Amino acid sequence: MRTMKRSHTCGALRGADVGKKVTLMGWVSKWRDHGGVIFIDLRDRYGLTQIVFNPEDEALHQESKQLRSEFVIEVQGEVHTRPEGMGNQNIATGEIEVIAQKMTVLNAALTPPFAINNEVEASEDLRLKYRYLDLRRPVMQRSMLLRHKVYQTVRRFFDENDFIEVETPILMRSTPEGARDYLVPSRIHSGKFYALPQSPQTYKQLLMVAGFDRYFQIVKCFRDEDLRADRQPEFTQIDVEMSFVEAEDVYSMVEELMGKILNDCLGAELPKSFRRITWDEAMNTYGSDKPDTRFGLELVDLSQTVAGSSFRVFNDTLEHGGAIKGICVPGGASFSRSKIDKLTEFAKNAGAKGLVAIKIGADDWDSNLKQFFSDEIRTAVLEEFGAVANDLLLIVADKLQHANEVLGDLRLHVAKNENLIPEDRNALLWVTEFPLLEYDPEEQRYVARHHPFTSPMEDDLHLLDSAPEKARAKAYDLVLNGNEIAGGSIRIHKRDLQNKMFSLLNIGEEEARNKFGFLLDAFEYGAPPHGGIAFGFDRLVMLLAGRKSIRDVIAFPKTNSAVSLMDGSPNTVDEKQLQELHIRLRQ
Repeated sequence: MRTMKRSHTCGALRGADVGKKVTLMGWVSKWRDHGGVIFIDLRDRYGLTQIVFNPEDEALHQESKQLRSEFVIEVQGEVHTRPEGMGNQNIATGEIEVIAQKMTVLNAALTPPFAINNEVEASEDLRLKYRYLDLRRPVMQRSMLLRHKVYQTVRRFFDENDFIEVETPILMRSTPEGARDYLVPSRIHSGKFYALPQSPQTYKQLLMVAGFDRYFQIVKCFRDEDLRADRQPEFTQIDVEMSFVEAEDVYSMVEELMGKILNDCLGAELPKSFRRITWDEAMNTYGSDKPDTRFGLELVDLSQTVAGSSFRVFNDTLEHGGAIKGICVPGGASFSRSKIDKLTEFAKNAGAKGLVAIKIGADDWDSNLKQFFSDEIRTAVLEEFGAVANDLLLIVADKLQHANEVLGDLRLHVAKNENLIPEDRNALLWVTEFPLLEYDPEEQRYVARHHPFTSPMEDDLHLLDSAPEKARAKAYDLVLNGNEIAGGSIRIHKRDLQNKMFSLLNIGEEEARNKFGFLLDAFEYGAPPHGGIAFGFDRLVMLLAGRKSIRDVIAFPKTNSAVSLMDGSPNTVDEKQLQELHIRLRQ
């Protein structure tokens, strides 16, 4: 029996290793014949090493001709410096090569359905079907290694700060109050079901009641909901809960953690504290509760400024309690008519009734709308925007919330199209003071903006009886480059306030007892003040890796229709399994 042992990885050898006898193992990445000398790039997850098969060793040279892409081989040889002018500065091993003296094919391979390199033209479906090949690509391996690094940094940070990692159940009681639960039928208890957790929310609150004042967990969560690029049916959270804290304590802990993650994993530095804006400010200034603040194009409210104009569209909107808001695009006056028409179409698709576009000339508006506005109003509008010659004003007239949302979408669209977003910087900020509730017209009731255990702000407790829609929550989101990466709140920890919250959500006493009785009972035994936060781990890694989809940082993801193309799940099961679970399928 031969014993295999590699002496180095394919990314390890350098000029200092010249003259060494080495044994490398890996996959054939490239094969090329240069005038009789055969060169092979041997690849593993650490890098590439160039292997040389000289024709002087006729037997070995003939063996090397049989190699093909993705063969797994073992090579023994001697490290040499590459000939002058033949080095490769693009790889770490580029100054050396290994002259092969012995080679063993450990496993042959079929021709892969797509090239194993960073730039691949294959469809995502094909890559997901052969995910084990897709994961060989260096760009995918870098993403998975980054994910690993973030895991380790998170665990070290929380351990050093006296948090304990506690695993909570995967099979739990169904308490649907958000997305649809994934249900698991019980074989032992006929007709009854477990649910897979959408989050460990109730369990981590119970851990606070139990006296574990600093908890964290890197945990799998499950939601049966419509998918998109940044959603999966199963996803990973960094889950955190702390006792005897206020929001400030959560902010400082998270800011320190993010500093460690970016420094350890990307070598980036962050400010010691992050900018904070309220939900109202975020919506009114950026049109989004997860604003990207790496660029300008802030929303400007012109409602009072244009109130005295003779422009009917604006006046009708104001008479009906609406708002006139817009953004100023630097240099946008050079946009063609067709380009502005496309922006108008985009705004309409986002829900706007229309879009008013005003080009700014050398010293005044360059627009046929000029006739409806006095000199004073036109000058005031320019001052509100800080607009100068060659800028473009894009204005929407609608109800305030709708105008904000449309302009928020338009702001991002323009910034992306005009390359106004600096990709080389990170902008982190807290969005705070979210609304506690929002009204659902379909269900004709209030629903929790975050979840039913979020505490209202003390200053707004009196509003719960008179104007609950105006009450603010002790809730906060952490936003990175226009993406929500974490969200949390200070929790309700008293039974009477929790009952009040259930009442506002139209959850009766019997329903509350059925869904959350175990938690409500726990509150009767001395629940401490507590709060926490949960990070979308996949989304965080996606952003750190510079990828566009969380599927690029998950080893074995599902498609947008929640299907695994690689192993064919979900699939049918045999009748015996169904009988054991007391299940009959309907035709």
